[in-house]
Amino acid sequence: MLQNLRDATLGVAARPPTEFEARVYAALREIPRGRVVTYAALAKHLGCGSAQAVGQALRRNPFAPEVPCHRVISTSLRAGGYSGKRSGVRIDRKLRLLREEGVGFSAEGVLENREQLWDWA
Repeated sequence: MLQNLRDATLGVAARPPTEFEARVYAALREIPRGRVVTYAALAKHLGCGSAQAVGQALRRNPFAPEVPCHRVISTSLRAGGYSGKRSGVRIDRKLRLLREEGVGFSAEGVLENREQLWDWA
């Protein structure tokens, strides 16, 4: 049955987003090109105390890159990825997408311009 359908590229069950995930995805769509937000700042904006919960919602994002989860970075201002990874195919793709939007990272993978951090305030 379709309940067990899996997305081969993400390895997550194909299902509609939860209410929380939908809130995360809606907030992501507010972040303009060329700007990034940290997992913690996004969690705070949503009134959620867990950056990890935000990360899990992003891991399940079936709408990327239209819902731009690549615009979320770690509190250490590194591109970072799911499970705290700092390298690999997904991180390379994330960095490429961000660079195409004008977001620069140092050779060490740290955000170069803090003014590109998005704030809903």
